[in-house]
Amino acid sequence: MRASRLLLPILAIAGPPAQAAAAPDWMTGYWLSCDGVQTAEAWIDGAPGGMLVGVNLNGKPPKQSFEFMRIATVDDRLAFIASPSDAPPTVFPLKSLEAQRAVFENPAHDFPQRVIYERRADTLSARIEGDINGETKSVDWTFRLADLGADCPTD
Repeated sequence: MRASRLLLPILAIAGPPAQAAAAPDWMTGYWLSCDGVQTAEAWIDGAPGGMLVGVNLNGKPPKQSFEFMRIATVDDRLAFIASPSDAPPTVFPLKSLEAQRAVFENPAHDFPQRVIYERRADTLSARIEGDINGETKSVDWTFRLADLGADCPTD
């Protein structure tokens, strides 16, 4: 009883615990990039504000790579977690989230150090960037919302 009376004023000063930002559910859907090599990215969410789970398939068999991705709370902070081609997961904590733009950053990672997603209507832009041997590098994708399992047109 006595301990709880002492704790109440401390809790009142500290306020409620901080909550992590909600996962950017505007990323959900099946996205297709047909710039050079076909790249498909699919994102699903379990509940509004909850975890997003994604997969990226780059290329077509037999030259195809993949990446498993999540956007979830890690250490009370929203983060992008990437596992490319069976590699161990790398965590990129959220740096900024504005409307339909999210920037995740891990300065300690070799490359990339930043992962950026931005949605405009039926277009999802993705960018990875960072430094390699003191030189700034980036890779960009422009995805269009597509029907699940769609492929890029062939000429």
